[in-house]
Amino acid sequence: MKASNVVLIFVLLYINASTEWPTHTVCKEDNLEIYYKSCDSQQDFAFSIDRCSDVTTHTFNIRAAIVLRHSIKELYVNVDLIINGKTILTYSEALCEPGLSKLIFCGKKKGEHLYYEGPVTLGIKEIPQGDYTISAKLTNEDHTTVACADFTVKNYLDY
Repeated sequence: MKASNVVLIFVLLYINASTEWPTHTVCKEDNLEIYYKSCDSQQDFAFSIDRCSDVTTHTFNIRAAIVLRHSIKELYVNVDLIINGKTILTYSEALCEPGLSKLIFCGKKKGEHLYYEGPVTLGIKEIPQGDYTISAKLTNEDHTTVACADFTVKNYLDY
């Protein structure tokens, strides 16, 4: 057996044996830290911003990439703010619906590469202080998870 085949088998066995994805660092500065972990047991994704301090502005730029395991004719986002294990706030919005496409990747098919680089507006004036979790989930028209992540935020900034 070739060495490359052994490595491939080891990687596949490791992936199947692993129960969760690693925690990724989005940014880490003096008073603000943001991490994320995919909550989809089948798929991880890439997400980044330039600087932590950008998040404190009303609009900032992100980069996100994923290979779609499911088509997204329709796409919905659900975001929960969780503090001490309790959901404090929930936000839901349709991002792609028939006749309503807010994003350029609406209509992408299973297996296609989704890449977004551009501005995001949070719609809030300040990022809440403290340690908390933001759980974000994208689902399609079949209520199938397209992507999901739990973001850990540690914010000690004085506004």
